[in-house]
Amino acid sequence: MKYGYIENQRPLPEALQQLRTYLEEVPVRLRGFSEEELTFRNPGKWSKKEILGHLIDSGLNNLKRFTDAQFLPPPFVVQRYNQNQSVVYNRYQELPLEHLLTYWQSLNRQILYVTENIPEETLQKPVIPPDGSPTVTLLWLIDDYVAHLGHHFKQF
Repeated sequence: MKYGYIENQRPLPEALQQLRTYLEEVPVRLRGFSEEELTFRNPGKWSKKEILGHLIDSGLNNLKRFTDAQFLPPPFVVQRYNQNQSVVYNRYQELPLEHLLTYWQSLNRQILYVTENIPEETLQKPVIPPDGSPTVTLLWLIDDYVAHLGHHFKQF
């Protein structure tokens, strides 16, 4: 399997504008569900709350990646994290929706602050994906993060 969610790389301003759109649309969409709908799980799948929790974990990990990749010597190597265990141990299923939304929005606002003024030469720094896929750039990693949000947005 090829690492990532993007098919055609977008310029940074376009990717970040999409992130701003998700910051507005995700809370509206999720507030439209009942608690039962938010916590319902199909076998072997995450609930809507757990998907949001997964996006929180993704935000935490990617904020660190987007920060570190700017100053560590290239190439930056992306470290995996255990997505399923992170969702379980953070107990997202049990937390109030408003807590999860505030946490997710705050993380993504910080991601915007960190990424929106990265110089072009820094955006082109090489990044090694965790699965042995070909080297990508920091710009690609940021765009892929936003595309990953889009992938899960469709599940809400």
